[in-house]
Amino acid sequence: MQAAARTSKAPAASRRSAAAEHRAASLPDDFYEKIGPRLYQRIGEEVREARRVLDLGCGECELGRFLAETNGHEVIGVDVDDGSFPDRHEMKRRTRTLLKCVKADARRLAFLAAGEVDAVVMKWALHELEEARAVLVEARRVLRPGGKLLIVDFPRGSLAQRLWNEDYYTPQQVSDLLAATGFAAISVRLIQRRQVLWAKGFRAAKKELAR
Repeated sequence: MQAAARTSKAPAASRRSAAAEHRAASLPDDFYEKIGPRLYQRIGEEVREARRVLDLGCGECELGRFLAETNGHEVIGVDVDDGSFPDRHEMKRRTRTLLKCVKADARRLAFLAAGEVDAVVMKWALHELEEARAVLVEARRVLRPGGKLLIVDFPRGSLAQRLWNEDYYTPQQVSDLLAATGFAAISVRLIQRRQVLWAKGFRAAKKELAR
């Protein structure tokens, strides 16, 4: 019976993989570019209650600029490469000093105290990390109790796989990773025609931490 059960799961997994490949093949190469504005709006809504937001793997700080200009968030963008950071004077003029971009290793955010930010966002960054677990542990440290982590990434088998063929996570892998690094109330799903992985987790509130 057990052998039969294992055998029955394999074709189902194969069908799901084939369906994902079929969906990805039917999408235009500029799909992610087209949905970009909608994703920014959705991220803004997700963290709208936060005052201070940390953007890990910020690149050109475009998301941070959007959050600062649109929602008035105080945003700290972090990336190991500052070559794409916007000009400081232009950034100050547009965001009223609400956005700061910092060159730093996301595994060691020594400039931030424990519980200093209300939300952490990672957009198109998780799959790039060599030590994702260490980064998530540090993200949890700097989150206030009850603070939110939001991960937006390409899922395995998506259009991104065809375009760039990098090593992406499955929803279950992300869920397991968040659980292993101490996050609570975890939810992971696929959005935008199942081409975007949308994951949330929270640092436990003080009452829960005291249990």
